[in-house]
Amino acid sequence: MQKTSARLLSLLSLLQARRDWPGAVLAERLEVSPRTLRRDVDRLRELGYPVRAVKGPDGGYRLDAGARLPPLLFDDEQAVALAVALRTAAASGAGIEDGAARALATLRQVMPARLRHRIDALQVTPVAHSAPLPRPQADTGVLMALSAAVQAREVLRFDHTPAHPGDTAPACVPPPRRVEPHHLVTRGGRWYLVAWDLDREDWRVFRADRVTPRTPTGPRFTPRELPGGDVAAFLTGRFRGSDGSPDWPCRGTAVLHLPASAVSPHAADGTVEELGPDRCRLTLGSWSWPSLAAAFCRFDTDVEGVGPPALGEAFARLADRCARAAAPGARFR
Repeated sequence: MQKTSARLLSLLSLLQARRDWPGAVLAERLEVSPRTLRRDVDRLRELGYPVRAVKGPDGGYRLDAGARLPPLLFDDEQAVALAVALRTAAASGAGIEDGAARALATLRQVMPARLRHRIDALQVTPVAHSAPLPRPQADTGVLMALSAAVQAREVLRFDHTPAHPGDTAPACVPPPRRVEPHHLVTRGGRWYLVAWDLDREDWRVFRADRVTPRTPTGPRFTPRELPGGDVAAFLTGRFRGSDGSPDWPCRGTAVLHLPASAVSPHAADGTVEELGPDRCRLTLGSWSWPSLAAAFCRFDTDVEGVGPPALGEAFARLADRCARAAAPGARFR
């Protein structure tokens, strides 16, 4: 039989690995009698672990959530995964860098040497998505409030700061938004709330750092079906100017007088087809036809074989605008 301390750690590890354990199975796994198992469970309770007895034909035990966080056990892979997640928390946009750093220091302090070496060997430098200005981070309390409303399926009221607050007169403060919150999403270091706007009767995407929740929340609601059924595809589509589809609303093809190897590194999510040593066919997408034409022009080479016709028309409009901008009277002096 294991010593009591080692047996308690084994028991705790088993209780964390599975929701319900029949008492007889636990006793057999620990190679102890049911009486010894009951004493060990009482010792865990004295240490603050909320172990609940489960009634039933076989009887058993369950580790429930308690009023405070007791010491936890992690296997090697769990500990490494947790450390990596804590190290990359700075790029999450949730404003938890200090807490993550303290948690990582605490975790590393109690790690065995073999795991500390693995963690120390993994040097990660999280870099947030580039932007002209520092991106505001979402408040952790706001994220928790939004998540709670999503989970409870309760109508949420909140004040929403416009993208350009100076454009709103003090006397024209907009009323609180009323939405059915469906998903709290993180993308590119920012947090977004995907919700059905009750006043506008349409789906909307709100930046969490611009949201100030109001209390109390409203009545419960039955969730609507998100267009397309996939929140990642829906959000990508909204950022690309379409509804419910992750694809660009405008997609076209053109032949560039450049080798495919020179175009591929700059094609983003486009596709490149090699046509010869100095020619390739590029397929791109964008939110509008003029922006798509401009995307092909940035390769600074001759362009031909343009399609569909809407893209060709956009090239003509873009050429006209560029000609006017290049006219002597329009140049900067």
